Amino acid sequence: MAEANALVVDDHPTNRLLAATLLKKLGWSVQEAENGEAALALAAKQPFRLVLLDISMPGISGEETCARLRAAHGDQAIRILAYTAHAFTEDRERFLAAGFDDILVKPISRQRLEELVGKP
Repeated sequence: MAEANALVVDDHPTNRLLAATLLKKLGWSVQEAENGEAALALAAKQPFRLVLLDISMPGISGEETCARLRAAHGDQAIRILAYTAHAFTEDRERFLAAGFDDILVKPISRQRLEELVGKP
């Protein structure tokens, strides 16, 4: 069941650890993936309600991963946040157009994360 399952996707272990730790403190059950391919493989095995998805990763981009997650999960409720250092207005518009629900700018804070995702 995807009730409180979250997936953190980032090629930098420190970024994954920080996001996962903050999500766990909010009550989420968290899995991690180091790239888009690994994220898609995990999402194929179990549903996630929340995905924090880095934009710039080796292999397939965060935007492509987002599109594939959306295609694979159809109308299933899944919230996908761009997890990125790119915070310019034009980036935000591009990410929202690519299918992301919102943008979480690095470095993240517990307060901002809670504002965007809340407790499960």
